Formats: sequence, structure tokens, C-alpha cells
Amino acid sequence: MSLVKVKEKFQVTIPTALRKTVRIAVGDLLEAEAQGNVIILKPKAVVDRAAVEAAIDEGLKDLKAGRTTPKFARVDAFKAYRKKR
Repeated sequence: MSLVKVKEKFQVTIPTALRKTVRIAVGDLLEAEAQGNVIILKPKAVVDRAAVEAAIDEGLKDLKAGRTTPKFARVDAFKAYRKKR
């Protein structure tokens, strides 16, 4: 466990070992949440809403057109299915 000091503007430095463990880089966004007297920081990704909506629309069109695959219990079953096509 590492101790960090709260600086003048309530800034803290995340120790190197923790940054490497959760792969935090300069410029990343973190969601801050309080649970009782504990502060939780979670890495978050920002996505382009238009791109996500376009991908959802494309998936819904595929679904309506019947372009779907069956469910697979194992990766090797999926790979075998893909080889046949």
C-alpha cells in the first residue's frame, strides 16, 4: 500500500505501480466516486456518440435482414463455423 499526500489544490499523485497496474496514462479520464469514506477512481473511455449510434443501426439492420450467427458455447466452435463460411 502506498501513501499519497493531498497537495494545495487537492491534487494527488497516483503511484507508478498503481498507474502501471491499471494502465493509466497522461490525459486519461477517471470517474471519481465516494463510497462511505473511500474514494474510488475508475478509468473511463470516451466514445463518439455518432459512431456508436451508427454501429447500433448497422447491427439492427443486419438483425432485421437475418444476417446473424448462432450462439456458441466455445471459441473453437465459433472458429469452425467461421471456417465453413
